[in-house]
Amino acid sequence: MYRRIHEAIIQSPPIDDFDVFKESKEQNFFESQESLIALCTHLQELRTTIEDLDENQLKDEFFKLLQISLWGNKCDLSLSGGETSSQRTNIINSVEELKPFILVNDMEHLWSLLNNCKKTREKASVTRVDVVLDNSGFELVTDLVLADFLLCSQLATEIRFYGKTIPWFVSDTTVHDFNWLIEQMKGSNHKWMSKCGADWENSIKMGRWVYHDHIFWTLPHEFCVMSQVAPDLYAELQKAHLILFKGDLNYRKLTGDRKWACTIPFRQALRGFHPAPLCSVRTLKAEVQVGLQPGQAEQLAASEPNWMTTGKYGIFQFDGPL
Repeated sequence: MYRRIHEAIIQSPPIDDFDVFKESKEQNFFESQESLIALCTHLQELRTTIEDLDENQLKDEFFKLLQISLWGNKCDLSLSGGETSSQRTNIINSVEELKPFILVNDMEHLWSLLNNCKKTREKASVTRVDVVLDNSGFELVTDLVLADFLLCSQLATEIRFYGKTIPWFVSDTTVHDFNWLIEQMKGSNHKWMSKCGADWENSIKMGRWVYHDHIFWTLPHEFCVMSQVAPDLYAELQKAHLILFKGDLNYRKLTGDRKWACTIPFRQALRGFHPAPLCSVRTLKAEVQVGLQPGQAEQLAASEPNWMTTGKYGIFQFDGPL
């Protein structure tokens, strides 16, 4: 459907670059201002004290921003039928109370991997984290805040973002959305939002943040065939030390959207897709979930029959050497 919409538009100059979902995406950003201000303020305060944090404090902040990025994934216009899905409450205050809703929590693996990279990195070498983006608007800001933290904490030295080449699943991020959001942040009349926008623009200019898109992300293939269908993209992902796959559609493509038993190991469901250590950061909105403990799915289904599709639950599901 999304490819058909795009085909119709590109045959209709002068609107051949028109995004039919632009207004909804921008509305999501503007309606989330209070939460965005709180998040940017937290980040800027953190940046001033980060060199004074010990390892455990740094780890706690890493976990907090990971969780904010996870719950930012609830803001999905394709789930809400295009109705408003903005973040109106201060998500920072909700992190602790939302923790019980994380069904698979591999954050420790992510910390171990990146902290080890930081400790063993030679002076001129690179630690690269790739982020396969999902929604624009509020969720994208949570991803950029996490990326900013990864650089200023030296857990990473380079971030590569992957977006969609065409408007996709209503609110998915395109290069226009990415650039538009940074411009909006930079032009904000709130000093910390504006500072974030300026810092992020500078990260792009310095080459520490790179945005990349590829037609594969909007083709109907599951990711296990990427090495055959898009070997250039697969080779690019292999250069990462860690890949974060945001959101539900990426999870469906990681697992082939099959009716797996919920206890099947994540690695088995990936069916040979192992370009680099990877982690799904996703709130559940589709009826596929693997890697759960025996009885976990049955217990959830008994109390909440729709537990797989409401966005109430989330996962950090890691695959890679431990």
